[in-house]
Amino acid sequence: NVQKLVQKSSKICHIIQNAVNGDTPPAEGLSENDSGVELTNENSPLTAAEPPSPFSPKQNGDAASPQDGNRCSSGSRKRSKSRSSEEDGSWNSCSEEKSSGSSQLGLRKRPQPRTIFQAGLTAHSKPRRQNRKQEHSAMQVSVPEAPRLELMEQDSKDSAQSTSTSSSSEIQPEYNDNKGFGIGELVWGKIKGFSWWPGIVVTWRATGKRQASHGMRWLQWFGDGKFSEVSADKLDSITAFPKFFSQASYTKLASYRSAVFQALEMASSRAEKTFPPCESDNLEDQVKPMLDWANGGFLPKGEEGLKPTYSAGEQADSNPLVLDVSPPDYFPSPKRPRVSLCKNKAAPEESYSREQMVNEVLKNKRSIEDFCVSCGKMRAATFHPLFEGGLCQTCKDVYLEMSYMYDDDGYQSYCTVCCGGREVLLCGNANCCRCFCVDCLDILVDPGASNSARYQDPWRCYMCQPLLQYGVLKRRHDWSLKLQEFFANDKGQEFEKPKIYPAVPAEQRRPIRVLSLFDGIATGYLVLRDLGFKVDQYVASEVCEDSISVGVVRHEGKIQYVHDVRNITKKNIQEWGPFDLVIGGSPCNDLSIVNPARKGLYEGTGRLFFEFYRLLSEAKPKEGEDRPFFWMFENVVAMGVSDKRDISRFLECNPVMIDAIEVSAAHRARYFWGNLPGMNRPLCASGTDKLELQDCLDHGRVAKFGKVRTITTRANSIKQGKDQHFPVLMNGKEDILWCTELERIFGFPVHYTDVSNMGRVARQKLLGRSWSVPVIRHLFAPLKDYFACE
Repeated sequence: NVQKLVQKSSKICHIIQNAVNGDTPPAEGLSENDSGVELTNENSPLTAAEPPSPFSPKQNGDAASPQDGNRCSSGSRKRSKSRSSEEDGSWNSCSEEKSSGSSQLGLRKRPQPRTIFQAGLTAHSKPRRQNRKQEHSAMQVSVPEAPRLELMEQDSKDSAQSTSTSSSSEIQPEYNDNKGFGIGELVWGKIKGFSWWPGIVVTWRATGKRQASHGMRWLQWFGDGKFSEVSADKLDSITAFPKFFSQASYTKLASYRSAVFQALEMASSRAEKTFPPCESDNLEDQVKPMLDWANGGFLPKGEEGLKPTYSAGEQADSNPLVLDVSPPDYFPSPKRPRVSLCKNKAAPEESYSREQMVNEVLKNKRSIEDFCVSCGKMRAATFHPLFEGGLCQTCKDVYLEMSYMYDDDGYQSYCTVCCGGREVLLCGNANCCRCFCVDCLDILVDPGASNSARYQDPWRCYMCQPLLQYGVLKRRHDWSLKLQEFFANDKGQEFEKPKIYPAVPAEQRRPIRVLSLFDGIATGYLVLRDLGFKVDQYVASEVCEDSISVGVVRHEGKIQYVHDVRNITKKNIQEWGPFDLVIGGSPCNDLSIVNPARKGLYEGTGRLFFEFYRLLSEAKPKEGEDRPFFWMFENVVAMGVSDKRDISRFLECNPVMIDAIEVSAAHRARYFWGNLPGMNRPLCASGTDKLELQDCLDHGRVAKFGKVRTITTRANSIKQGKDQHFPVLMNGKEDILWCTELERIFGFPVHYTDVSNMGRVARQKLLGRSWSVPVIRHLFAPLKDYFACE
C-alpha cells in the first residue's frame, strides 16, 4: 500500500509539473478523483473571477467625476495607510492563484469578466490626515497600469445569464434607431448652458447607469470625463470642426482647450496622422498644426480615418461583438498627460522642496507668488487666500475641502497654511480658532519657531499677530477679500454669466411669489417681510413638524405648507405658480466631510439636491416669458471638491462663499449658488446686526469670547476653545448659551422658536439647521428693485 501511494504521488507531481510547463497532462493511469482535486464552486472556472477593478464605475448610478477618487472619510489623525495596500496585494495574489489553479481543471472555459475603465478615476484615494500633499503625490506615482478595456457591444441583457444562453441569443447593436453615431465615434455635442463640446459616444455600461432612451446617446466629454445622455439630434460628427469650433471659448476656457486637444490627439492617433516637430515650447504653437489639420477636413483619410477600430478576432459565430481598444484611445481622461509634439528637450525643473523654496525666495530673491507655499512646487495654479504665495492644483483642492473643517474643540482640523500637518499648535487668542503645523513654522518662519511657540502662553498665530513678515510667511492685507475670491473662483469650470434683468419701474412692480424648498423655520419669509416686500404667495416644502409649527405660529398661517419635496410634481408647480423666486438648501449631513459616514451627492440625503434642481427647472420661465426670475441654493462649504463641482455643473454657475462672522457673532461659512443681483458684493454689517457675543446676551451675563464658532445641531458645538469652556459667565460661573441668546446670534427675534413647548435641545436643532438672517438679508436686498414693497 505504501508503494502504491508513493507511485500515485509521483504521478500527481509529474502531472502538476506538466501543467505548469503548459504541456498536456497524460490521461492514462489517473482518474479525475485520483487527481486529489475536488471541482467545487470555489475553484471552478465558472466562478473564478478577478477582483473588481479600481477603475470600474461606481455601482450607485453615479457617473463619477474626475475628483471622485479623491473623496475620503475622516478618521484619526494618525491613520495608518499600509493596511489598504496590504489587503489589495493579498486580494490580488489570492485571485491570481485561484484563477491559475482553476483554469487547468475546467471542462469548459468562460470568457474573461468584463472590465470597464472609468475615465478620471485613479487607484488611490486622497489622503485625509497629516502630510496630505506628500502622501497624495507619492500615491499618484504608484498608480498601477490601467486594465485593457473590453466592452460588450450587445443588447441590454442580464449579465449573469449562462454562456450557453448568451451565445445562442441574437446579437443586436445598442443604438439601433437609425440615427447614426455608434459606440466609439468622435462627435460634437450640445447641452444647455454650454457651447458645442467634443465628446465620444460610449456604451451605457461604461456609465454605470441605465440604457439610453430611444433617440439618445451616452456621451463622455473630453476635458473632464463626465457622462451625459444627449439627443442624437444634438450631435454632429467631429469632422464638422470648422462649424462648431469656438475660438472665443478656446481663448478663454482652459477646460475647452484641454478638451479640444484631447479630441484631436485621439483623432490623429486613429488616422495615424503625424505632425512635424516644432521648435517652440509654446503649447499654442504645438497645437496649431492639429487645428489646421482639423479645419482642413482631417485629410487625407477624412471621416473614414476617424472611425473606431474593432478587434481583429471578431467572428460571425456565437461570440458577441467586442470593441477592443485601450483606455487612453477609447476614453478621454480628464488628466491625460500632454504629449509634446516638439523634439525631446530637457524639461525645466519644477519640483522644489519647501526648504529649497525658502532658499530661492530669501537668497535668490525669487517671488514667493511663483511657488506653492504648501508643498514647494513651482508654477502655482492659484493664490493662497490668506498668505502671500500660491497653491498648486492638488493643494488647492485640499484647501477647498479642509479649510473649514473643525474638530470637536472648535479649532481647525488642519493647518491654516497647508491644510495638513502631523503636529499643530493652537492659537491662544480666545476669539481665534486657527492652528499652524510645526513643519510650516520651522520651514517658512524659522527653524526654531515651533519650539519658541511652545513656551509662549498664550501663543498668538500669524493671523492674529501684527501684519509683518515672519521668514517668508506674510499675511495678505486684503485676505478677507481674497478668501471670498478663492472659494468663488474655479478656473476649471467656467459658465456663461446669468441673465441680467433690468430693474422694474416702481409703478410696475408687483408682489413677489416664492417657492421655498427645505424651508426650515421660514427664514426666507421672515427676511422678505423684514425688508418690506409684499408677499403674494409663499409656498414652502418642509417635513419637520417642529419647523412647520414655528412657521405657522410666527407667521400666522400666511405660509402655504406642502408635502415632501420628492412628491411635488410638474402639475403642482403649474397650479401654484408662476414663481418669481425659488430658494432652498438641501440637507448637508451626507455632503459635509465632517461626517465620516457621509454618502455623497448621489446617495442618502445628498440626492435631495436633484429634487431642488428638478423643481427649479420646472419653475423657470418658458421661452418667450420675459419676466424677472431669481433663485438661490445654499449648502455647506466643507464638502468634497467633486461634489461642489458637480452641483455647479448642474446649476450652471459657480458659488459664492459667505461667512456670517462678518455680520453676526458666530462663524457660519456657506456656499450660495444663484442669479441674485450682486451676490458677490462685499458683505457689510448694518446698524441692527449684533456683531459681538456680548451684544447677544441677556442682562447680567458676561461673554468670555468676542465670537463663537459655528453652532450646529450638536449640543457641544456651543463649547469654545481647546479647553471646551462654556462661552458665558453668570454669577462667576460658566454657563451655556440660552435659547434666546442663540436666536439673537442667528439674527432671529427673541422667542422665535419658543412654540409647542419645545425644549432647549429641540430649539437648538432647529437653529443649527437654519440660515443666518443677516446673510439672507444681504442677498435678498437687491430684489427691492424688482418687486413691490410696503
